[in-house]
Amino acid sequence: MPRYTAPRGTLDVLPQDQPYWRYVTERAHHIARLYGFEQISTPIFETTELFVRGVGEGTDIVDKEIYNFQDKGGEEIALRPEFTAGIMRAFIEHGMHTWPKPVKLYSIGPIFRYERPQAGRYRQHHQFNVEALGEQDPALDAEIMEVVHHLYADLGFGDIAFQINSTGCPQCRPGYVRLLVEYYRGHIDQLCDDCKRRLTRNPLRMLDCKADQCQPLIAGAPHFVDHLCRECAEHFATLQSYLSALGRSFTVNHRLVRGLDYYTKTVFEAWAEGIGAQSAVCGGGRYDGLIELLGGPPTPGIGFGSGIERIILTMKAQEIAVPTLPHPNVLIAPLGSEAKRRAVTLLADMRAADVAALLSFGDRSLKAQLRTADRQKIRYVVVLGQDELHNAQAVVKDMVNGGEQYNVPLNALIAWIRERAIS
Repeated sequence: MPRYTAPRGTLDVLPQDQPYWRYVTERAHHIARLYGFEQISTPIFETTELFVRGVGEGTDIVDKEIYNFQDKGGEEIALRPEFTAGIMRAFIEHGMHTWPKPVKLYSIGPIFRYERPQAGRYRQHHQFNVEALGEQDPALDAEIMEVVHHLYADLGFGDIAFQINSTGCPQCRPGYVRLLVEYYRGHIDQLCDDCKRRLTRNPLRMLDCKADQCQPLIAGAPHFVDHLCRECAEHFATLQSYLSALGRSFTVNHRLVRGLDYYTKTVFEAWAEGIGAQSAVCGGGRYDGLIELLGGPPTPGIGFGSGIERIILTMKAQEIAVPTLPHPNVLIAPLGSEAKRRAVTLLADMRAADVAALLSFGDRSLKAQLRTADRQKIRYVVVLGQDELHNAQAVVKDMVNGGEQYNVPLNALIAWIRERAIS
């Protein structure tokens, strides 16, 4: 057994998995640009208070999952458990409220949550995160969901569907929460310990409880959409009409509330086949009061976060192939010390000409060097020995085409290789 192993809930992304990561992130960048989103990068740590204020006390993220510590200056710091609060802080700090609306931003990077590791979810995992700020139009909600659908369809997912709900606004939510608390107080003896705490701290989270004993109570709980104010009801109905016009599959899920306090009106998840019970591959929603809560001007917004590890897990489950990454197709095999000196300069010249090439290190026989080239799937082996140096040429062996050999002048070698589309 190795003395050291990766911390629980973390993942080493080995070279054989890098093609998936490169492909998914490149497609995410491309699709974000198609929809007019600009990239923003924020620190991986912020003051703990930002997340307590923005995400909300009583949420599992703040109460159980946040990685927080005191730095050497005595400031309370937390690794980001999600992107939105930090991006809203940057929005306020840099005066983005003066930009043309909506302000469209996206990020790709790691987030950190101390939670039980599960399929596609790690204590350090990576997200593609999208935010659109400054408009309440339900057409913007539909566009955000289109980014999700476009990405998954582009990656080759065969079955994409949305779960949606509305969590109201500050006008209609208090009345629904009172009704929900009244309902649950009549069944308090049947609640799990977590829900007994949530009843006074964060009642909406009771609808998302996973404990078996709470499932019958959730099924009988009042539905939020039956208690929306007129504005929220019209917003939700209009969003559904847009999704229907786009031909997107969706279901109203009355227990969907998401795990963050800042959501208002629209909340949604995208589901895909391929990873068993862990079907949700993306979640998001509207947060019209968050920027104001953090000290900025009243600014509506909507966004989502999609875990890249979960996307890749689903792609593998659906047996979606991705392009391989380019790798050197040339190996220089020197024979002798003088040939090695010439090989070092030749290698530098090749790379300066954007030809990806490798050098065979050590003092091995030509046969051993050819075996190495074969294992590394190298096509062309450039053999340099005393005779080749004397004649100012190299012997190039085509490892794919039956070991066919070519005598190529050294001063024409790089051009010869480039003509054969070596990358």
